Amino acid sequence: MNRSGIICDLLTWLEERLDQPLTLDDVADRSGYSKWHLQRKFKETTGHVLGAYIRARRLSNAAMALRLTSRSLADIALQYHFESQQTFTRAFKKQFEQTPAFYRRSLRWNFYGIQPPIGRAGQTYAPAEIVVLQTLRLEGITRSYTCTLEQLSRYRAELRTQFWRTFLDEAQSSPPVVYGLCFSRPAVGKNGENEVFYTTAAEPAFLPVKGDNLHELMLSAGDYALFTYRGPAGGLQGFIMDLYGVCLPLMRMVRRDGYDIERFHRWPSSGNDDGGGEIHCDYLIPIMRQAAGEVMPAHGPAA
Repeated sequence: MNRSGIICDLLTWLEERLDQPLTLDDVADRSGYSKWHLQRKFKETTGHVLGAYIRARRLSNAAMALRLTSRSLADIALQYHFESQQTFTRAFKKQFEQTPAFYRRSLRWNFYGIQPPIGRAGQTYAPAEIVVLQTLRLEGITRSYTCTLEQLSRYRAELRTQFWRTFLDEAQSSPPVVYGLCFSRPAVGKNGENEVFYTTAAEPAFLPVKGDNLHELMLSAGDYALFTYRGPAGGLQGFIMDLYGVCLPLMRMVRRDGYDIERFHRWPSSGNDDGGGEIHCDYLIPIMRQAAGEVMPAHGPAA
């Protein structure tokens, strides 16, 4: 394996072990290089200092945990192997220009400071289109579930298919456009878990029969970053994770409060019964628009 292949394999290995004890000796043993030689090759290949990169990725995962779970700062610091909560707070403030407590409570989620995984940061993603959505009345079914941050991607992918099958059966219709609205928050009374609300919905004009479980909801007007996914149904959740872990940080966007919107033009009504097949989905994330000539601040004020 050539040098770039060894470093690429090492990056994947590191990503799976950010919440485990790691020393430079451990990483060097994995690579087959001496510690000194590995650090030099890693910097030449990636442009990053190895130890600093590991810390930046750990802090980035900690930032996700702050936003999506109710874990205490002490628990998050311990999970990502900082010596103390104080050490964690100092490192976090240096990378994100705000304290962990401020980062957690703000209604605005600024992606400044998050270090994307190097292995995915170099991939090409379709640029976001900034759009304005008008107020839209929908009818749908809302469900909620709790899971750990580590389970979030798998749970959401599995339950999406189940929720859509139930909704379409209840609606007795196959609308040309269907919506999935997603919102997450730390689960009350369940340390380390988050509560996910997912609404399957369509415009009332395309629902000839209003089932007992359908309820009305209003989709608020506002600015959104629109990304488009076309591909296998099983790849949608990975696409969404890359939006949050790679695209939004690279674009220095600020997410405002509100639902993430999945706007399906194809699937699940045209997919296989198990939710497979090719899909076409617009994924819209509520954002704060940057005015012409304005430099977006490193972090927005708490609401």
